[in-house]
Formats: sequence, C-alpha cells, structure tokens
Amino acid sequence: MTLSRLSAHVERLGAEHPPIDLSTVDYTIKRPELVSRGYGGVLDYMARTELEVERNVLELNAVLPHPPDIDRHFYQHVWGPQEARHGQILDELQVRLGRAPAVTDLTTVSPRLRVIGLLAEHAPIQDVARMLYYLTGMTTERSALLAYHRLYDGLRALEERALAETVVTPIRRQEPGHYAFYQMSAQLLWHGLASWQRWLVRRLRAATFSLVGARSADQVADIGQMMLDLGVEGPGGAVHFAGQVARVERDLLHAAHRGMAVPPYVAKAFRTAVEAAQARASAA
Repeated sequence: MTLSRLSAHVERLGAEHPPIDLSTVDYTIKRPELVSRGYGGVLDYMARTELEVERNVLELNAVLPHPPDIDRHFYQHVWGPQEARHGQILDELQVRLGRAPAVTDLTTVSPRLRVIGLLAEHAPIQDVARMLYYLTGMTTERSALLAYHRLYDGLRALEERALAETVVTPIRRQEPGHYAFYQMSAQLLWHGLASWQRWLVRRLRAATFSLVGARSADQVADIGQMMLDLGVEGPGGAVHFAGQVARVERDLLHAAHRGMAVPPYVAKAFRTAVEAAQARASAA
C-alpha cells in the first residue's frame, strides 16, 4: 500500500461517484404501510446517521488539527457530499411513507473530542487519533454496507422494486469505496506507528468503542431494533454480524491473538444493542 495508490483511489471515487442525482430516484411505493412497519426504524436510523455527516466533519476538524491533505479532501469533498445526499434521499423516503423526518444533531462536538484535538497538536498523538478515525470509519462503512444489503433484500421481498433499485442500490454502490479508503489508510498508517502508539490505539479503541449514532440508551436500543428488523437473529446473530464488521480490525490490531473471532469490545457493543431492543420490547 502506498500513498499514491490511496490518492488515486480518492480521486477516482470522487470522479466516478458524484452525489446521487435526485432525478434518478423513483419513490414509487406499492405498499407504504408494510414498508413503514417493517423498515421505518431502519430508515430513520440510516437517514439520521447519514445526515449527521455535517457534524462528523466538524468533529474531524476538531480532532485532527493538521490532517494529511488526502484525508481532508476525502471527508470534505468526496465522502461528506456523498453521505449527505444518502441522508437526503432516505429522509425524503421517510416523509413519503408518512413518517416524521429524522431528528439530527449537526453542530455538537463533544468536549472529549476537543481535548483530543488539543493533544493532537503533537504529531505522534495526531497519528493515534487518525488511526482511531480510520478504525471507526471501517466499522461504520462495513456495518452500513451489510445493512443496505439486507434492506435491499427485504424491499425486493416486498416487491418494492423501485425503492430497492433506485434508492438502496445507488447508495450501497458508493459505500465500498468509502470502506476501502479507511482500510487502505489504516494499513498504511498502522505499519508506521511506534510500538507505544500501537499500544495506545488498542487501549483507546477498547475503552471508547461505540456504535455510530448511539448517543443515548434509547438510541442504542434503536440500533438493536434496526438489526432485528434486518434479520439479525438475537444476541448471537449480533456477535456474528460484529465479526463480519470487524474482520480487518481484528487482523490489524490483534494479529497476535490468533483464533479471536471478533474484538470483544465490538462484539459487546452489537450484542448489547440487540439485548436493549429486546428488553424494551418486553417492557412495552
């Protein structure tokens, strides 16, 4: 892996995958009540997290005071506009289903991230912060891609072909390029880190890992319910899903622990979300 190859990937991603043209989206819905009942929560979560890319960019600007040019170009001019358009499309679908639009937080940057940004003025610490950013990006994009695959299959099963082919397919076509950026960046940076930086990345990753969009107990349960709605079968299925999400992270950060199916902090987060959804449903 080389920086020139990474730069070529980002340029190609921007040129070949501009934000989805809204005129290509067909919102024809045959049975809106079934789509809303089966996938309303899924759409709400996906729309919210895609739209909150605006806040994500603010967070990145705070936590990475001096990012490489390729990183800044990627998240400001390629990934950001693409993800924002995904959110716009999904939120419009929600409204057409008769649901409320997603409630988003586009401005809050946590004090913890601002403190990390201050520490990251020192280049070695910024490299640690960058590594955590790439790992989070890999987990998020891989989760999204798997979820969009399941949503596509579900909509096709409901014979909602227009939604499957003109809403979900164009979105999921762009996600692998995002994932590839994070994967290539993580591999390139990891092999250049000192042993103490790698140690710190592992400790911070385990201590701070959380699912994207899970800022409250209700949102954690919402994610768990989304997974159940997409066919993940209980806590055991959630752990299997986590293994698919974190395979590269496992191999990169925990290569010495052969036989580890999935990093325990990733498995716990997905399992806890599903258990929270099941507990909420039982209490209702």
